[in-house]
Amino acid sequence: SRLERLADRTTPPTTPGAEAMASIMRAALCASRVSGLATRVRMPQAAFRPAPLFRPLGLRAFSDVKFAPTHEWFKSGSGEGTLGISDFAQGQLGEVVYVELPEVGASFKAKETVCTLESVKAVGEVYAPVDFEVTEVNEKLNDEPALVNSSPQEDGWLVKVKFSGDTAGLMDQAAYDKHLESEKKEE
Repeated sequence: SRLERLADRTTPPTTPGAEAMASIMRAALCASRVSGLATRVRMPQAAFRPAPLFRPLGLRAFSDVKFAPTHEWFKSGSGEGTLGISDFAQGQLGEVVYVELPEVGASFKAKETVCTLESVKAVGEVYAPVDFEVTEVNEKLNDEPALVNSSPQEDGWLVKVKFSGDTAGLMDQAAYDKHLESEKKEE
């Protein structure tokens, strides 16, 4: 029946209250099986909206994400920030097989090499976009370096920092997109 097909969906509900709605559906299905009645249950369509096909790199609109010309992204706020490489950079690098991260407490000046990423194609360096001190490293990358590829701006972040430099020299998403276009024209 239609109710059974909906209850057996393998994709998780994606809207608020959808889990509760799925629970109600399962209960209704059980009740209809027990009573032997063909029950028609009306559910709001919003509970079954599929997840969006395109999610813009996991960056939330309220975050202050900037990009360096060397393809690092830097999400900052209140003197603290998170550093990683852009989706473009991970694509150019190829499958990352090893990440050499700095120690917590290490300090870097803008444009200094923070860490290296080894891929099946090459070794890439990640540069500090501003002056900072490392407060946390992404330990997950020791076991799963490919997170840099699969989720470069979410799970594949490299370091969290306390920064003192100015981010004014970094680009917003629109300026970075233009920068990428100009690089492609040069090739």
